[in-house]
Amino acid sequence: MAAPWFLLMSVWLPLSLAPVCQAQEAPPSGCGTDLASLYYNLCDLSAAWGIVLEALASFGAVTSFVLTIILVASLPFAQDPRKKSLVGTQAFFLLGTFGLFGLTFDFIVKRDFSTCASRRFLFGVLFGICFSCLVAHALTLNFLARRNHGLQGWVTFGVALLLALVEVIINAEWLLITLVRSNGPSQDPCTVANEDFVMALIFVMFLLLAAFATAWPALCGRYKHWRKHVVFILLTTSLSMIIWVVWIIMYLYGNQQRGGPAWDDPTLAIVLVANACVFVFFYIIPEVSHVTRPGPEQAYEDDMYPTRGVGYETILKEQKSQSMFVENKAFSMDEPASAKKPVSPYSGYNGQLVTSVFQPTEMALMHKGPSEGNYNVILPRASANSQMTSSTNSTLRAEDAYAAQSWHAAAQKDGKGVQAPSPYSKSRW
Repeated sequence: MAAPWFLLMSVWLPLSLAPVCQAQEAPPSGCGTDLASLYYNLCDLSAAWGIVLEALASFGAVTSFVLTIILVASLPFAQDPRKKSLVGTQAFFLLGTFGLFGLTFDFIVKRDFSTCASRRFLFGVLFGICFSCLVAHALTLNFLARRNHGLQGWVTFGVALLLALVEVIINAEWLLITLVRSNGPSQDPCTVANEDFVMALIFVMFLLLAAFATAWPALCGRYKHWRKHVVFILLTTSLSMIIWVVWIIMYLYGNQQRGGPAWDDPTLAIVLVANACVFVFFYIIPEVSHVTRPGPEQAYEDDMYPTRGVGYETILKEQKSQSMFVENKAFSMDEPASAKKPVSPYSGYNGQLVTSVFQPTEMALMHKGPSEGNYNVILPRASANSQMTSSTNSTLRAEDAYAAQSWHAAAQKDGKGVQAPSPYSKSRW
């Protein structure tokens, strides 16, 4: 009896395990045996689209993260406060771009409950964040192009945040309505139709068109140096609209005729990578490169005063003509009153050092003739101790001194010991 039961069990056990062995999928080339079948598209060499998109999404995610660090680090070096006020909105835009690159992996892997739910919710939310930031930036540029001062930074960021929250509410309600039914159990989120998926993105398309339309009036503003920022937004939104038109046509009509539903996930993954790359190369990189650049006013001041020192010349450059006149007037008030009037070298000593009085030197006297006797008697000099009371008692003239010297030399030659008359005895004019 034991033998028949043993033979029966030996036949039934292989038959019961056969379906399980057949259901277990063999890993494709390039994937390990211990990898779950959910992630086969990440390493399947036969599905080249998954590997290419994975590499592009990884590069884009790293680039977005690095650009975020650069944007925040350049904030202390921003010279224009109007550009500095937009850094918060641009950082919010980078967050949405980073999410788009990350969501690409969700479309590369195979479908299950978690991946399908995250796809339906995050696809519209992340695009809503990016397009709402473009709308807020375009709105601020309209004020800057006309008044040269735009909205405050928190107002611009608040507009972008409120518009993004509208898309969050729309996607949350759509997900709850389609998954939770009052008359039935929860349904599979992967069973949504392509038409329903596109219809849930109507508000995102509205934001895209609003960003494109809002940026155009800023080109007609008075301050033309803001036009390059408008061009960045127009170029980004134009390329985004082209991408969206192509993928919607392919997603609704082209896949059913060419590749069937198997091309739905690659189509959406390509859209995410392509549009995110447009955001990075046509909007983020140009805007980050312009954050630290000075405005026209700062550039004009730098060209006018290239070097800044602490000297008196630099102070005069930075002052206006009125302040310079007041400063010169203050210096003139410190000068003595006597310095304003011309002083004759023959006038009395008035406290100033007289340097313009002519006195003959010893070399001049030697060329004129021999001199004997005391030099102080012949050529008395004016000293600071002599106090002149009137203009008649002035400094000895050179002509009088030379006449006295000549008379004394002639008297000595004739043998007459006559004392030379004092030159002060002769009356002046």
